[in-house]
Amino acid sequence: MAKENNIQTSTEESKIASAKLRNCPTSPRKMRLVADQIRGVDVNKALILLKHSPKEASIRLEKLVLSAISNWQLKYSDDNSELMIKKIFVDSGRMLKRMQPAPQGRAHRIRKRSNHVTIIVGLKDNN
Repeated sequence: MAKENNIQTSTEESKIASAKLRNCPTSPRKMRLVADQIRGVDVNKALILLKHSPKEASIRLEKLVLSAISNWQLKYSDDNSELMIKKIFVDSGRMLKRMQPAPQGRAHRIRKRSNHVTIIVGLKDNN
C-alpha cells in the first residue's frame, strides 16, 4: 500500500514545466537579487512583484515567468491556478572582455558579464 502511495505522489511531482533565458546581458549578481524575491512564490504573486519592481532584471524575468506558464499550459492543457515557482537559478554566462584606457599608456580590463536563468514551475504542494 505504501508503494502505491509513493507512485501517486511521484506522478504529481513530475508535472513541471521549465523555461530558460540564455546570454542575458545583465550581471548574474544583479539578476540573483530579483530571482531570490520570487523563489518559491505563487506564479500570480511573482508576476505582481516583478511588474512593480524597479530593477531592470525584473522585466526579463517577468517575460520568462510568462513563458514558463505558457509551456505549462501547452504541456498539460491545464489552468495555472495552483502553479508556483519551484526552482529558479541564475548561472554565469559568457563574458565579453574589453579594454579601458588608463593613465601612462596602460589599460584596464572590463568584463561585461551575462547570465543564464532557468525557471521551473509546478503545482503547489498540499501538505
